[in-house]
Amino acid sequence: MDLKAYYRKIHDVEGLIPDKYVVIVSLETPDGGREGVMTEAPKRTAAKMIVGGRARLANDEETQQYRDEGVKASEAARQEAEAQKIRIAVVSESELKSRRPGPKATR
Repeated sequence: MDLKAYYRKIHDVEGLIPDKYVVIVSLETPDGGREGVMTEAPKRTAAKMIVGGRARLANDEETQQYRDEGVKASEAARQEAEAQKIRIAVVSESELKSRRPGPKATR
């Protein structure tokens, strides 16, 4: 393998990628890679995956779908974390006494 040519291809593909981070879509590979898995990657990593034949750049629609799903997942996680917070209530001493059960019978 000509390493100079390999790294020149990576450099050329990296130059075509406009953003610092891009969404890529995996391709099926002979070693078991699954097709259609989307992920966000730095453009250098994306360029390596593209040159290696393991991924392609996502189109605008796929990128928007991926980012929308990320926003939804983030919101769901935020709501779950909010639901897990401990609730504290301040009650007066007289209200506390009224809530306590009476003295237990002793034998």
